[in-house]
Amino acid sequence: MEKMKKPRSSAPSCFGFPISIFFIVINEFCERFSYYGMRAVLVLYFKFFLHWDDNLSTVIYHTFVALCYLTPILGAIVADSWLGKFKTIVSLSIVYTIGQVVMAVGSINDLTDYNRDGTPDRLSVHIALSVVGLILIAFGTGGIKPCVAAFGGDQFEDDQEKQRSVFFSIFYLSINAGSLISTVVTPILRGEECGIHTKQRCYPLAFGVPAALMAVALVVFIVGSSMYKKVLPQGNIMVQVSKCIAFAVGNRFRHRSKQFPKREHWLDWASEKYDNRLITQTKMVLRVLFLYIPLPMFWALFDQQGSRWTLQATTMNGDFGNMQIQPDQMQTVNPILIIVMVPVVDAVVYPLIKKCRINFTPLKRMTVGMFLAAMAFVAAALVQVQIDKTLPVFPVAGQTQIKVINLDIAEAKVNFGPGLHDISLPSQGETDYFMLDAASLKTLTVSYGSRNKSRTLAALGQKRYTLEIKNNTVDILDELVLDNISSKPEEGNNLIRFINNLPSTANITMNNINFGEVQTWFASNYTAFQKGTKKIVVTDSSSTCQQQSMPFGFGSAYTIIINECGSSGLKIRYVQDIPPNTVHMAWQIPQYFLMTCGEVVFSVTGLEFSYSQAPSNMKSVLQAGWLLTVAVGNIIVLIVAGASKLDEQWAEYVLFAALLLAVCIIFAIMAYFYTYVDPAEDPFVNIGQS
Repeated sequence: MEKMKKPRSSAPSCFGFPISIFFIVINEFCERFSYYGMRAVLVLYFKFFLHWDDNLSTVIYHTFVALCYLTPILGAIVADSWLGKFKTIVSLSIVYTIGQVVMAVGSINDLTDYNRDGTPDRLSVHIALSVVGLILIAFGTGGIKPCVAAFGGDQFEDDQEKQRSVFFSIFYLSINAGSLISTVVTPILRGEECGIHTKQRCYPLAFGVPAALMAVALVVFIVGSSMYKKVLPQGNIMVQVSKCIAFAVGNRFRHRSKQFPKREHWLDWASEKYDNRLITQTKMVLRVLFLYIPLPMFWALFDQQGSRWTLQATTMNGDFGNMQIQPDQMQTVNPILIIVMVPVVDAVVYPLIKKCRINFTPLKRMTVGMFLAAMAFVAAALVQVQIDKTLPVFPVAGQTQIKVINLDIAEAKVNFGPGLHDISLPSQGETDYFMLDAASLKTLTVSYGSRNKSRTLAALGQKRYTLEIKNNTVDILDELVLDNISSKPEEGNNLIRFINNLPSTANITMNNINFGEVQTWFASNYTAFQKGTKKIVVTDSSSTCQQQSMPFGFGSAYTIIINECGSSGLKIRYVQDIPPNTVHMAWQIPQYFLMTCGEVVFSVTGLEFSYSQAPSNMKSVLQAGWLLTVAVGNIIVLIVAGASKLDEQWAEYVLFAALLLAVCIIFAIMAYFYTYVDPAEDPFVNIGQS
């Protein structure tokens, strides 16, 4: 148990502030950097490193966020009832730091890449480490969340209200600064390539830097230990309120017979054990908590900025001139807009509304915030519709896709059997991928003038193939190559392969990545490259040629055909297998703007309204209730993402928008019948404040 330390007037101070608060502010900045930095890259780590699909990645992401907002209740109870705030913060920060380190270690590709092929051989080890790390982080960040700000407030004397107010402003500024900087930095770190045996996206660095910042936060907080004012645990009001409610329910059930007279309010059944002041305050808190019931739906949409919207950005073009934006960096739009919008709304929008004599009450503001969030998802759906138009179509069960490339200078015809495609190709021509019924695809015939060649096809299955044809002097070449692509390239990369149309074997290199010896008329495997132009070097039996490639965009796939390498230089031909992302990431800005506007009028107003409608000693109960709405909102997302049978992502966005609009109407009706409490006049608010 911590000893009570009485504040002394001679305590170290700076500009009238206790020096101890500077340690607390630095600690909060580092902790928020650690949390938001790790969270920014989390859903892409699930998708691209652990190879989970979009739905599973979304489910696990929101499960983690929900746990982060459930554990603060546990942290507050532990701090107020047993350990005290200081020991709780230190203990759970150690757990937090261990969790971040475990996450960083679990993301090291070389940990289980025994054959050094760039792919973990025991993915289950990485999954286990990641899950353990996330659980530790959730208990750490959630457990200290309700303690740090309150512990900072404890450092001030009763006559330092002005300094305490300034502290909280600086404290929340440090939260936003840590969030903003980390959301910019960690996606850049993730975009780097690192590794011992093979170079991969640098998730260990993206998770390692937040782990280091959390360790710094812990050390800084402990260094200031001797300067802190540590308040003795005095019990948790949430526990008292819960016991009061539980006793009232139980007592009412025991006296459910008609022989017992009814009481004015069901909480009055707690009067046998609890005093009238606690019962009255609990009634007031429950009036506010009742209004919280519809609120989780707002957070269900809001927190998808880090999951669905980030995944949406992976299929978009992130080229902003001289700057390349990573998909997870688009999340920075929210904190940037928050910094701009909060003062604008407070200093301009609200005063203008007041001048127009519109009674824009807090609950009306929250209703508008819900509506704006719903409109943000409508905007996201419209963007998704445009993205879907650019996405390639892949074969489903019972289908096969084939593309035909004519490597010859003569015209050719290809027939796939009765009732199927009959194709004519010009010199050096190619088709797009076309769909064929796999069961009906038995033979193919290639014709160059009067020369024909037929072959029987084995069952091809649900895959993509490229048919290379050429009128060789000996025979007609008809090489069927498995393309091994079933989705858009990951992380905006471009998949490149080469077909050697030279008369001899060639060694092909692109930006120092060697494709090896590619035999004549054969195709190499696909290799991933980032956007931009690349240097192509081809060496055959007689010469070496080089050339700069075309500029590659985001998310494309190309087959590059080497047609000539000699005195006239390198002649190549590009065949587009998957088109690049053409919808620009800037089109996400409107949905982020609408969501941020909704957050400003919903979240800020919601907390202010809650605090104004209940006794000051009940604020922790309302804070717990508010955090619980965030947790439930994330649970709603994982339920919908896990159970949704919608094939189109835009339809899911519309579903969420419709659900929030319905909840918005319900909340507006509840708000209409709510009677506001005036903090200055209502005696109940001031009960227990002396």
